[in-house]
Amino acid sequence: MGLRPGSTLRIALISSLTSSVLVAALFLLWGGGGRSPEPESMPAIAGGQSYVETSERIISASEKVRPAVVSIINLTTQALELQEAGDFEEGELPYNTSMGSGVIFKKQGDKAYIITNAHVIQDAGEIQAVLVGGERKKATIVGKDIITDLAVLEVGSDGINTVVELGHSDKLRVGEMVIAIGNPLGFGDSLTQGIVSSTKRIIPVSINQDGNYDWEQEVIQTDAAINQGNSGGALVDLNGKLVGINSMKVADRGVEGIGFAIPIDQAVPVLNALMEKGKVSRPYLGVYTMSLGYYLDGIEMNGLDDPDEEEGSEDTGEPREETDGEAFEPAEPVVPKGVTKGVIVLEAVGPSLDAGLKFNDIIIALDSTAIGSTLDLRKYLYHSKKIGDSLKVTYYRDGKKHTLDVKLTEKADAQE
Repeated sequence: MGLRPGSTLRIALISSLTSSVLVAALFLLWGGGGRSPEPESMPAIAGGQSYVETSERIISASEKVRPAVVSIINLTTQALELQEAGDFEEGELPYNTSMGSGVIFKKQGDKAYIITNAHVIQDAGEIQAVLVGGERKKATIVGKDIITDLAVLEVGSDGINTVVELGHSDKLRVGEMVIAIGNPLGFGDSLTQGIVSSTKRIIPVSINQDGNYDWEQEVIQTDAAINQGNSGGALVDLNGKLVGINSMKVADRGVEGIGFAIPIDQAVPVLNALMEKGKVSRPYLGVYTMSLGYYLDGIEMNGLDDPDEEEGSEDTGEPREETDGEAFEPAEPVVPKGVTKGVIVLEAVGPSLDAGLKFNDIIIALDSTAIGSTLDLRKYLYHSKKIGDSLKVTYYRDGKKHTLDVKLTEKADAQE
């Protein structure tokens, strides 16, 4: 064959080496079992996104939203009195000035509109909105609704170039990352991050902030840090869309990472009503009440077995407005034996007064729905009735059961 000695061995070795290289190449290409070679491992979050990518999304979202988030300075009527009487340097604020946050959600002509919480502008004497660049603008109240704790403010639109993009809170998922932006403790333009802990948490609230829980609110629960001054600020997703209005947190000792925001899908109808009429119209019964349970608990704490034996009791009911309605009397309500749930009428005004309800009547049912508390009464009115509807009220007066019909009206502005 013309081959030199040893050639057969060299060809065999070369052939064997070539085969080995080919097999190794195929093994690397197909991972020895159909798997592709794995890249260098990186920390990842749900959805396959790396921490680096998520960090960039947070930065991008915050840059998109921050110019639309403002600080709200509420110079209360008391603060204004102190400012006028006291010796304050320029820019210095009285100690009882309250602060919060807001979000610019609409710009129209020479006006811009800001969402905030109603409690942020409570007892407002003068309101200022501070833009992200530090410019202060005088703000006026377009409307507010204490039931949902939402308000709309109006400012001049000059210098405002960014309006927040509204998202959909109904599409949020538990575990989704969110960002809270606001003015906590006066530190304007602050940002925190966290996750959605619950998309539909029901919590009791005290509308008058008097400690009596007389309403329930559906909120987004998050562990993003929400502190005093964050109220009214933005809760946004990683796309930079507004999904909630930061509203409150649990501030008990030993509790961390429980904050709440009003879902934007619930807020939008309220904002539209405030923009259109300055208020949210709801059916109005015209009673100021105290839950019967609170009354009976008070008797029990005082060691009295019978309500008629209680003497010198203080009015522990909800704050009332000055009206021309039924006046308070010193008599105690007559609670029939076995009746433990209902609401005591502390004052009857408007439609309920016209229908015949009086002080110390104990309401136990509206239509055929049992009423055990002021919360029950409000929920039934606001969820089940409309302005102009007739309402059948079942109540006790002096220990005897009665019924009457009340025609629900819209609350007049003077009664707001």
